[in-house]
Amino acid sequence: MRAFRRKPAANDDIDRLRLIRTEGVGPITYRRLMERHGSAAAVLDALPGLTKASIPEAGDAEREIERTVRLGGRLVFFGDAGYPPLLAMLDDAPPCLAVAGDVGLLAMPSVAVVGGRNASANGQRMAESLAAALAPTLAIVSGLARGIDAAAHKGAMTTGRTIAAIAGGLDVVYPPGHEDLQRRIAETGAVVTEAAPGTMPQARHFPRRNRIVAGLSLGVVVVEASLKSGSLITAGIAQDAGREIFAVPGSPLDPRSRGANDLLRQGAVVTESAADVLANLPLQPRSSGPVRLPFALPSRPIAALPPSRSDDDSAAVALLTLLGSAPTAVDDLLRRCQFSASAVMAALLELELEGRVETLPGNRFALVSPVES
Repeated sequence: MRAFRRKPAANDDIDRLRLIRTEGVGPITYRRLMERHGSAAAVLDALPGLTKASIPEAGDAEREIERTVRLGGRLVFFGDAGYPPLLAMLDDAPPCLAVAGDVGLLAMPSVAVVGGRNASANGQRMAESLAAALAPTLAIVSGLARGIDAAAHKGAMTTGRTIAAIAGGLDVVYPPGHEDLQRRIAETGAVVTEAAPGTMPQARHFPRRNRIVAGLSLGVVVVEASLKSGSLITAGIAQDAGREIFAVPGSPLDPRSRGANDLLRQGAVVTESAADVLANLPLQPRSSGPVRLPFALPSRPIAALPPSRSDDDSAAVALLTLLGSAPTAVDDLLRRCQFSASAVMAALLELELEGRVETLPGNRFALVSPVES
């Protein structure tokens, strides 16, 4: 048996992955840092001492790239030609995607079909038939969950192709029992995640998975979703990104339909067939609406705050006074302090890297509270 041979990973890919996996560097911060310094290598050199301690070694990043390739996947970085253009429009688009299957499929016009896990037989049949009718024209995106998601993937594969966005690593199948489904999707379509190989899905990963579903799609069709369904998070992210929202009406006596029915009351397109989707799906996303704060991605809690800044660092001191736990728009911060926009943005970036401030979609900022012991 021949030894495994690989093409060495490019230094830039290794540096970008090291930056992405650095604690405190989220999607929005990553983009700001890259815009400010021009390359991942320059960013790594410029990071403050506290953050430098959490930068992964180059060997760790190279091993992640190798492991992804062995799993039949490849990494696509934000800014690369192969990065999906619709997803790139999100303020917090993932800096890096691991993709198993056809990367080109992620750039095709697509629509998401999502819904609850405990779906009825009628709901699953509706999702399957909708996906099958839409798949000859559009790629079908969903989250590989039980119920509506699985039905949508299966329906799409009967007539076209589908994309599964997952919360864990490419080598982790969730939920258990979907091993064959995930394998088939990778063979005929694409499986995509922003998680590293070996990552086990946790509750905080699913809103991130949902934004990939929404970001890849021109519209989101919700079939049977309760009022607390994660599908409504997907719909909220999609609406804020200017994507069309569709909902299949359900019985008012069935709690599994209350979320979809509520979307209809808010103006979602009534969807009874694929024709309703095709007639109302925009060719391009509309202008983004206001950011819905309940749908912001969960922040990473910190165990303890770093040492306080010097009083000489006036911009940072002023910002720490102005900010609170509620998100504040950067324009409000600029109006309420005497510092220039460049000084404010530089101070916010340093505070975020220290774990004291978090950036939220819509160019908003908030203080990060320490975890209570």
